[in-house]
Amino acid sequence: MCLPKEVAMQPFVVNRHDRIVFPSNFIPQLDLSVIDTLDQLDSVIRRDFEVKAPTGTDILHRIEGTGYSSRYELMRDVALNLFWTNRFATTLYEKRPTRWADVPRTRPDVFLPIVTPWADGDRKIAAVQGAYETLPPTWNESVEDRIFTTLFDIFGHRRHHATDLPTIKPTVAKILSDPTNLTFRLPGYDPDYPVYDFNQIMDCDEDVPELEALSRWAMVLHNLYPWDRSKAELVEVGQLRDDDYVVVMHPRDEEVRHFLRRLEAGIVPASGSKAEPASQPVRPYPPVNVRNQFTVMPKIEALAVVHGEVICSNEDLIRNAAYNWSPMTADEIFHKTGIQQRRYTSRSMEEIALEAAKSALAHSGHGPEEIGAVLVCTCTSTRIIPSVATWISGQLGIYQTHASCDIIAACAGMSYGLSDATRILQEVQRPVLVVCVEKFSDKIGNVRPSRMIFGDGAAAFVIGVAPEGEPPDIEFMQTYASGPATQVNSIIWPNPAFDNNITVYGPEVKALAGRYLEQMIGELKVLPDPDGVNDSLLTSIDLIVPHQANKPMVTNLALQAGLTTDSLYFNIESVGNASAASIPLAIHDAVRDDVIKEPTRIFAPGFGAGAVAGYCVMRIDPAVVAIEGDKEAEAGVPESTSGSSFPKPSADDVQLAFG
Repeated sequence: MCLPKEVAMQPFVVNRHDRIVFPSNFIPQLDLSVIDTLDQLDSVIRRDFEVKAPTGTDILHRIEGTGYSSRYELMRDVALNLFWTNRFATTLYEKRPTRWADVPRTRPDVFLPIVTPWADGDRKIAAVQGAYETLPPTWNESVEDRIFTTLFDIFGHRRHHATDLPTIKPTVAKILSDPTNLTFRLPGYDPDYPVYDFNQIMDCDEDVPELEALSRWAMVLHNLYPWDRSKAELVEVGQLRDDDYVVVMHPRDEEVRHFLRRLEAGIVPASGSKAEPASQPVRPYPPVNVRNQFTVMPKIEALAVVHGEVICSNEDLIRNAAYNWSPMTADEIFHKTGIQQRRYTSRSMEEIALEAAKSALAHSGHGPEEIGAVLVCTCTSTRIIPSVATWISGQLGIYQTHASCDIIAACAGMSYGLSDATRILQEVQRPVLVVCVEKFSDKIGNVRPSRMIFGDGAAAFVIGVAPEGEPPDIEFMQTYASGPATQVNSIIWPNPAFDNNITVYGPEVKALAGRYLEQMIGELKVLPDPDGVNDSLLTSIDLIVPHQANKPMVTNLALQAGLTTDSLYFNIESVGNASAASIPLAIHDAVRDDVIKEPTRIFAPGFGAGAVAGYCVMRIDPAVVAIEGDKEAEAGVPESTSGSSFPKPSADDVQLAFG
């Protein structure tokens, strides 16, 4: 079952029960564009389907050994087993019952599975049925009975062994080369056999989050067998009759068809270059003391933010638990990440970026004609030409800037953006607009643990010229990048055209964060207090607003670096990790929540994908922060003519572009 085209790239669906649903959690998709070989594909399949899935033998041994403590545990294992059994059919093929006489014999893209009988299958089936009948209901007996009936109708009518199923199914010609090969036979086929449509799966509603997820699993698995499972049997292909129906497998889409052809032809794309061992720089990169090194002092004139309008709670994550997630309670997710909810948006990344930019301009009192540069910090844009920064410049009505460009520095985006803004300020001596924006909700809809962490949001700074003799608001700045290749590649999104594919390697991320935080604290300890009161810059800091990566991880790293927990401000509990936007969102929330009540010196460190990092030491005056929702922040900038999405090019636009 493929995702409908209209929802295939959507981050989520809000169903008719007003609940958030992630379609690709239940209907898997693979990004074949980043898979070069069959071995790579098999490793992905093992990672996504086999690691958490028990075999039929595993289930039997558990029943006969320690046993299951609840019906839910048993049903979950059965469902995981069935997803594993369908690991190739789900991701690569579409099953089509077809009359044997009508099956093409020589086409290279029509496949017929070769199967082997399920050894000891009857014993395993009987054990599952008996165990379920003896176990007490976990939450809701009637709901659990309904789910089990669907799952067991599939599990109980399995005829074949699943451990050694080939990734690439044989063609019809190949299976016919040996008449004793076994395949599936259906004595008859009803084309109107009832299946669940997409909306039925999305609108599934159960009071218990775990049962809601399991119910969707059962619906999707049911749809993989759109026939009377009790009548399916294994038969030698040499014994098939013209009026028999067989289960023919077709490539799921053109991408799969192309991938299979490439594998069949033995075409292997050229591999990338091998990373060299990382070596330390010849000398450390010194932090920038803005007061001493620049003549034009930066002033933070405005900060405005846009939070995502859709809340995704930990319970929502459980309702959408994918087929290879470890079972976790809402409390366990909170203790692991420090997050109770994350904020998503149904709008485009560009829309929320533009909204934040408009609000910041309005709060600063500057018009578009005064802006000297527009910098957009993001790692989740799928736009290349024009860049988000140039698009925003055009939407704001800015005729010309000194520079409008995007910066890809992931979770260190704010540090990079403010540093570059301060440097540009020296040249243009005009306000610089810095927009930090991310939309992760459409990049992590699949089965990655990163779903627990990331959120959406936007923030915009206006960095102007401080009056003569006034100290800078951005006092110190520093940026870093690179490290061992394992850290550089610790967070990857190899194909921006494909959603649901950001992968996070936790230990490597923790290693790079620890490395950079230790380096940062070491620098702050030897830098001077700008006011000359304390013995170091570190002791002069009033509040630390770190990148909101993972609260337990950041807190532990901070403690190891000698910081105290009461010096740290977090909003990750209600917002999640918004990467480049996370620190400015946290600054806004600290002002909104009266944590910052007066001009405050903050230390804002960030670190993330690409082994990038950076920090700013800056003064935040609460008066420059436009509290989200204030009418003042929403006034003063003409509305964009784009509406709620990008304007579509007209015929005149095309003629103008191409002459």
